[in-house]
Amino acid sequence: MKTSSIQVLLVEDDESMRLEFESMVTTHPKLSLAGSVATLAEAKVLLHHTVPDVAIIDLGLHDGDGIELIKTLQQQTFPTAVLVATVFGDEAHVIRAIEAGARGYLLKDTSIVDFARAVELVHAGGAPLSPQIARHLLKRFEPAEKSAVQAGPDSLTLREMDILKHISQGFTVAESARMLSLSSHTVATHIKNIYSKLAVHNRVEAIIQARNKGLI
Repeated sequence: MKTSSIQVLLVEDDESMRLEFESMVTTHPKLSLAGSVATLAEAKVLLHHTVPDVAIIDLGLHDGDGIELIKTLQQQTFPTAVLVATVFGDEAHVIRAIEAGARGYLLKDTSIVDFARAVELVHAGGAPLSPQIARHLLKRFEPAEKSAVQAGPDSLTLREMDILKHISQGFTVAESARMLSLSSHTVATHIKNIYSKLAVHNRVEAIIQARNKGLI
């Protein structure tokens, strides 16, 4: 038994991914498995009798939002370092997770080798981020005058660009609102502004115009 190793909790509802993480932990000389569960409910029960050093948490769990568990872990006497493992790479999810207390944020296309390194890094106080996530954070803190795609009154803001990308991928107003943590009314208002700035009248025209301009 690796008594001095980093104790890792896995909270992942994708069974194949969870099994990969389990193998990563159990075969790594510096890691030990504190628990492996598929739901928020199971994680909460497990935390009554164990305090892991690091938790790898999926955000989109079947019985709730992983953000809730991150907040719970940060309220412990000895907070667990959280490494998010998710398919959600949009700015809203990233910011919510980090504000809740996550120290690292990796997308699920990250290699298992890099995940293992990330566990060691967050345990040591580091903050591993997937490159796409790092770009989101840098974009968020750009000066206000750089928040438009191009100069001029008809330029799209970064928020409008986010929404444009979502609707170009086929997401509805409601789906886009949920993914960006906005109200449907706010997203609909942004879409109207996008149509106005691109001088179009519907989603298809907006996508075509955006592609012609190199915006998506």
